Amino acid sequence: MSRGNRHRPTDFDAIADTYDTSLPVHVVEHYLRKRVSFIREHVPLGLALDVGCGTGTLAVRLAAAGYQVVGLDPSRNMLARPRRSGITVVAGTGTSLPFRDGTFALTYCVAMLHHVADPTAVRRTLTEMARVTHPGGHILVWDHNPLNPYWRFLMRRVPQDTGAERLIPTDELLGGLRAGGARPVTVRRSGLVPDFMPPRLLGTAQAAERLAEAAPLINKLCAHNVVLAVKEHAAPG
Repeated sequence: MSRGNRHRPTDFDAIADTYDTSLPVHVVEHYLRKRVSFIREHVPLGLALDVGCGTGTLAVRLAAAGYQVVGLDPSRNMLARPRRSGITVVAGTGTSLPFRDGTFALTYCVAMLHHVADPTAVRRTLTEMARVTHPGGHILVWDHNPLNPYWRFLMRRVPQDTGAERLIPTDELLGGLRAGGARPVTVRRSGLVPDFMPPRLLGTAQAAERLAEAAPLINKLCAHNVVLAVKEHAAPG
């Protein structure tokens, strides 16, 4: 999805005040509920790290559900919002997480890795996420599916995407997690409600989405790759 190195990475400090309005509220709410529901179903309560937390919308929801959440992001302006919501925040990057080995029960990132883009940095971020997760803990990656054809249209219209992004294939996610000593336990594709869906049709769209997610051929085109892994051991070397 990257349109070349001539595009500069997003200046998230500059768009922090408008970031949460780039997509319709009811669509954002739909995906927040899906993510919270998935995490609550698969991951016990504990200390969690949100890598690339942005304005902290998911971190705040998970904290309300009983998780103890730390949010990390390189943009200090983005971090101002979760801080005001009572979330512990740390300025930093995924390629060099400022935490000790085995600190967290859950380390996750959502819609973040395609901004990292560079393959070496993506792999480093995944191995870092595994490093700071304790043995038996979980690592969750929820990011854009390169096979979904709608992303190229949406990403041209939202302020957080400049053309410097690269959508990460599933095999690359799995390879990075395994390199960090994590074993993938759930690999699926999820989501098919587009941003243009009007509120009155959301229920119909959600029903269609559930059918698409359950259909082996159609689900390849769902919006997101979802990979959940369990940390087994320290990374080799």
